[in-house]
Amino acid sequence: MFFCLWLVLAGVDVADLPAAAAAIAAATWTSLHLLEPSRARRSVRAIARLILLFLYHSVVAGADVAGRALNPRLPLHPGFVTYPSRLSPGLRQNVFTTLTSLLPGTVPAGEENGEIVYHCLDIRQPVVTDLAAEELALVQALYND
Repeated sequence: MFFCLWLVLAGVDVADLPAAAAAIAAATWTSLHLLEPSRARRSVRAIARLILLFLYHSVVAGADVAGRALNPRLPLHPGFVTYPSRLSPGLRQNVFTTLTSLLPGTVPAGEENGEIVYHCLDIRQPVVTDLAAEELALVQALYND
């Protein structure tokens, strides 16, 4: 993965191979020594499900946002909803909010009483249900410990 990242950032040049090897070795060593060990088992099937769910929600929500932008008669009911995440605060909750921030129509806006606050274009939509489905898919894909 670090080699692919190097190729994307620096391009392909034979003269850069020694520097690439040193950078990849340093990044791998740092990754292995600084990340806390995890007993989580990654599931390829669950990761594929998470990707498909994310793509589905992105397309549906994107079409909804585009429809609302192009048709001024469609009502907007903006507001805030809170979501009681079961993920521990810190890295896992940050991954979840980052994932859900990419979905059109909802934006994580903070935290209140241990719950994540989301700003939504339409609070009448099943936002909390969709967030629960995303969280379950994320847990099954990455945090199945």
